[in-house]
Amino acid sequence: MNSKNPMFRMLSLRDFRLLFAGTTVSLLGDQFTLIATPWLTLQLTGDPMALGLVLALEGIPRAAIMLFGGAITDRFSPRIVMFTADIIRFLLTFLMAFAVFTGAVQIWMMYIFSLGFGFMSGFEIPAESSIVPTLVKKHELQAGNSLMLSAAQVAQFVGPTVAGILIGQYSHSFLGIGLAYALDALGFATSATCLWLMSRGNKHQHSEDAPEKDSIITAVLAGVKYLRTDNALMLIILVIAGLNFSLIGPLMVGIPVLANQRLPEGAMAFGLLMSAYAGGSLAGFLMAGSLPRPSGKAMGVILISFMIACGVVIASLAFIQSTWIDFALMFPLGMGNGYISIILFSWVQIRTPNEMLGRMMSIVSFSSYGLMPISQAISGAVIKWSPDALFLLAGLLVLMLTLWTACQPALKTFSESLVAQENSYGSSGGIKEP
Repeated sequence: MNSKNPMFRMLSLRDFRLLFAGTTVSLLGDQFTLIATPWLTLQLTGDPMALGLVLALEGIPRAAIMLFGGAITDRFSPRIVMFTADIIRFLLTFLMAFAVFTGAVQIWMMYIFSLGFGFMSGFEIPAESSIVPTLVKKHELQAGNSLMLSAAQVAQFVGPTVAGILIGQYSHSFLGIGLAYALDALGFATSATCLWLMSRGNKHQHSEDAPEKDSIITAVLAGVKYLRTDNALMLIILVIAGLNFSLIGPLMVGIPVLANQRLPEGAMAFGLLMSAYAGGSLAGFLMAGSLPRPSGKAMGVILISFMIACGVVIASLAFIQSTWIDFALMFPLGMGNGYISIILFSWVQIRTPNEMLGRMMSIVSFSSYGLMPISQAISGAVIKWSPDALFLLAGLLVLMLTLWTACQPALKTFSESLVAQENSYGSSGGIKEP
């Protein structure tokens, strides 16, 4: 067995290296648009409601289209869908940069840009989640997913700060905003070029359920029907959705309020806690990619233990008034989340037949992106009543989810399927041929 770090092995593969490079550059560019779009909207209108509309026009179609995007990915291929999405988003960001540079930009352009960007993201996200299994062997998925998610996490660290500095340098004009859009356009062009140069990423195994024999809606319904027949897969996707719903809102809405109202460091405390969680997630991604996967029975115990710890930590935020204690809790919480995410994400990819992969990954993605605004809206309503209640209710919800998960017979199936996957690996680390 090669003792070399499996993530290094991934980077030795030409096609994976092209995907990793193109996606990393594109993700970094996205962070520039993430800062430029709300800033430009406020500069043009000074109206927070306009900003809310711009963000909604991006978020709503992204969530609404995502399931159809998974079916489209299964019909064609992840690589083709990603390439097409990158070309269209390149045109959108290029036109925005041109409008800003020429001084022709108007708020209605922002609405169209956000709508188009969100629409294409609904196709790109399932494709991006499905392409790694077309490039690597099944036992390498954990390392491949770890690298891809780590790249996204690093981009989220670096991008907003650099974008903020760039836009701030030209605060008396729109030049910095135009440059931000131009850099994002360059990122999409780079990603599209890398996808074009890849020789793989089109693998698609047809079956009687292949979506090209049906309408897109029928294909989506077939994916949902398939999910309902696999109890273990259904359980893990429900766990992912439940944890996302329970955590996203309290963290994104509750942490800044907690820092502002209770922690003496204020805005600095907010930055520290979010950095701790993000840094922990990155460490968890890298740990999952570097270490062997736990055995099936151990993985069930680790999953339940993490969920218990998660519920306790979130609930404890209602009582702790020390920034550094909160920091010490948020880092391991993020690490556990990153580690578990890679394990479950890879398991879903291995468990799912190739012809259903796009649709299953679109459901997984929807459990994050689709539930995000709902979780945030509910958290915003609860926190107006009581910040402490938000964290206590979130912790209680996670613990109830944990109890329900532990009582599900499908959890044993999940553990047994991990053992079966381990037994399918040959002594050389490859998959045994049927």
